[in-house]
Amino acid sequence: MTNSAVTHRLRLPGGRPFHLILLSLAVSSCGDWLYNVALLAFVFQRTGSATWVALTTAVRVVPVVVLGPIGGVLADRYDRRRLIVASGIARALTMVALAAVAALGFPVVLAPLIAAAATAISVVEPPCVAASIARFVEEPEMQRAQALRAGIGQAAIVVGPALGAVVLLASTPAVAILLNALTFIVAAGAVGTIRPGPEFRPGANEADGENPGVPARIRAGASALRGAPSAITLVAADVLCSAVYGVLTVTLVLVGRKVGAGAGGYGLLLAAFGAGGVLGAAVTARIAPGRWRRSVAVALTLVAVTVAGLGVVPALPLALVLAFLGGGGMVVGEVLSETALPQLLDDEVLATAYGLVVPAFVGGIVAGSLIAGPLLMLFGLTGALAVVGLFVLVVAALLLHRPLNPQPAGREVPVPA
Repeated sequence: MTNSAVTHRLRLPGGRPFHLILLSLAVSSCGDWLYNVALLAFVFQRTGSATWVALTTAVRVVPVVVLGPIGGVLADRYDRRRLIVASGIARALTMVALAAVAALGFPVVLAPLIAAAATAISVVEPPCVAASIARFVEEPEMQRAQALRAGIGQAAIVVGPALGAVVLLASTPAVAILLNALTFIVAAGAVGTIRPGPEFRPGANEADGENPGVPARIRAGASALRGAPSAITLVAADVLCSAVYGVLTVTLVLVGRKVGAGAGGYGLLLAAFGAGGVLGAAVTARIAPGRWRRSVAVALTLVAVTVAGLGVVPALPLALVLAFLGGGGMVVGEVLSETALPQLLDDEVLATAYGLVVPAFVGGIVAGSLIAGPLLMLFGLTGALAVVGLFVLVVAALLLHRPLNPQPAGREVPVPA
């Protein structure tokens, strides 16, 4: 490999605006995971109830599922830079309020309500970021850019909870929550330093003065997705992996105990999934569009084998290896779907469509976590994970019965498997 080729591999895709967006995502993602640890620790500390912890987690998730499509519509209607900055500042204020609840002994019921408000405020950010990245990064570099973005999210799974644990050892949940408020300010500031420009402006229809209502805009986004079957397939693969992750949020506690890791096993296994996701994102960045179908097939097979294997693995080291491999497989669908959406959808509906996709991912996690309990009751740990692994293989076969086409609608060409 020549020096110029090596330099190209090492160089970040996109320019300074994209790099600042990555910085914003890295800081806020680590803060989110730190905050999640602190919030749940505070709620359990005050209530001593696992039910309260579960309720708080559920209340945090619901706004994404319910309001996600509206976030996409807003991102296609208003300046995205302003929305990202305003969202970050508003969420920082909610964290200050939440820290006050933790520090001053206010009723604990306020904690999940404020957490839900913070989540509701955040729904504009993912579609704004996705639509802006599609304009800041050239199409040939899009897959590397999305791999970096996914890698940051996976690394945050490892770094964020570790930071949260350290802060809680040295201080209180209120301090940890305030640190998360600071991450929102830093993240908003990073985006705020990007010069305003057309990359952040809404789609062509809004710029021309057209202002369709929210239902009409959501229907347009859904119609655009239906018109891009390859994008739907990749999104479905990502939703499938999200559902598997939801199952694992419940079953990894039992796997950790089964392999003798005790209470700390859950965190170790989750960190291994995150570390594998970082490597998986790096590998996916190099996958040629013509190999998308084969890559997704291999990735989902790896996820299926990993999940089933965790049900029978006898020791922690092997469980960590499986988790690392499974994390690598689970991120492939995310990177490729994030890459395909800007290529296959028109710019004026991209953010709206993305606002429909994000709730699907979160809904997959919720569905997986809800079904984990009944599966464990019916089949036990080993049987439940085997059933999930088999389900992944069956769905993968149904999803990938035809080639994936990474070309925009209107100029589709056959792509070899």
